[in-house]
Amino acid sequence: MERRELLRLLASAGALPLLAPLARATGTDDWQADFEAAGTPWKTGFATPPDDLPLTRAAVRGRFPDAVAGTLFRIGPAGHDLGGERYHHWFDGDGMVHRFVIDGADVRHQGRYVATPKRVAEVRAGRRLTEAFGTMPPGVEPPNSADSINVANTSVLPLQGEVLALWEGGSATRIDARTLDTLGVKTWRPDLAGMPFSAHPKVDPDGTVWNFGVSSGQSLLALYEIAPDGTLRRAAAVPVPDLPMVHDFAVTERHLVFLMPPLVYDGKRKEAGASFLDAHVWRPELGMRALVVDKRNWDKRQVLALPAGFLFHVGNAWEEDTPRGTLIHVDYVRSDNADSVFTTNREVMRGRRVKSTDPLLTVATLNLGTGKATQTALAQEAEFPRIDPRRVGLRHRHVVHATQVHATQVRRELPGFGAVARTDVETGRSQRFSYGPQAVVEEHVFVPDGSRPGWVLGTVLDFGRQKTVLSCFAADHLGAGPVAQALLPYALPLGLHGAFVPA
Repeated sequence: MERRELLRLLASAGALPLLAPLARATGTDDWQADFEAAGTPWKTGFATPPDDLPLTRAAVRGRFPDAVAGTLFRIGPAGHDLGGERYHHWFDGDGMVHRFVIDGADVRHQGRYVATPKRVAEVRAGRRLTEAFGTMPPGVEPPNSADSINVANTSVLPLQGEVLALWEGGSATRIDARTLDTLGVKTWRPDLAGMPFSAHPKVDPDGTVWNFGVSSGQSLLALYEIAPDGTLRRAAAVPVPDLPMVHDFAVTERHLVFLMPPLVYDGKRKEAGASFLDAHVWRPELGMRALVVDKRNWDKRQVLALPAGFLFHVGNAWEEDTPRGTLIHVDYVRSDNADSVFTTNREVMRGRRVKSTDPLLTVATLNLGTGKATQTALAQEAEFPRIDPRRVGLRHRHVVHATQVHATQVRRELPGFGAVARTDVETGRSQRFSYGPQAVVEEHVFVPDGSRPGWVLGTVLDFGRQKTVLSCFAADHLGAGPVAQALLPYALPLGLHGAFVPA
């Protein structure tokens, strides 16, 4: 099939099989009542802010280093309930984008809902009008495009003075970086309108942006290459048999690397009325497939096999040429199964904690010469891995990530993680800082500082005080604790990903 025809099919299909018949849900939803009745103090992180949050000054302890003068943008699901109905999955909520403006001892925060067409229409109607990733609200109509259900809630990409709010299944949404006004969808080229543009683009050290998109119904993988000035260089769609749910990927100097868990879309389930999530089936016999694509020639692809496992996030990848062939080293966060997406991230919408298998920081080695792949799990529970952005696609040593505290008896009843860590993926050595038993850690990012070790910047929900805290650590002395903190006068809903832009 010609590439142009593949693009046409992918653009018309979007990331989801949108026009499949939908089963009308019936009965009374009790998730909102369960959430309101729950006595868990951390449920603040899954509550719905009634409105936008105006620019507010935080109480600062210490002084944020000059290298972190700038803006930390973050985003996550926030609009979890509407008209007495509550979403049944954390990933379904309408996106709220945040900016933390940092200048020494002055930190200000602002949060605004992304005014997607979906959110605007539903708020006006006072009820849910469309299906979501993991929820089929009662009485919804079939969506007419991927962007009609776009919640813009997963990640952000600063690009050419704007911020793109990203989702899995449709277009990026343009956001004004200074006001957080929603400016409309980003269309890279007219024939690419509505194509999926995923939530984890990678930016090479030279500024080139790489991204992908998944069309489950068509089993097509969209690929993007974007110049540092924000113009599209290339886009194509390639067929991938049994294309699974893919959330993240990695780049090296010469390759794109996709770790594909055996969580595969089943169209018959969707036709029977399942949500998009529940249309997926765990097929461990497929194993974890590593798809390696040549950056210069996307028709050159190779698949290697790893043991079955599930992942959300990849840290980084790099390659080296050896007498045995080209080796690609990639670190990622691996779980034994997909319980977290099916159960754990659902039950928090009721204010309940259901523990899933522990995700471990894992290093895989792909030998392109022999076609063999191996992996080693490090003794570190992990999520939200981030590296020095200057090392994307290059050899690196350290990954910053959320992790558990050692007091497992305390952590068992809490969602997420309570500590932040910096782990050497070559030696396995790690240092961590625990925020204490009444905290849920969000993603922390690495901020470079010239030739110095750099800084780690991130947020945490302190549900003991019912407030959100922004902290800054010296990267090489993370275990010593924050050098500065900014305490907001309120708690923000727990979010997903962010990006730092220097002043």
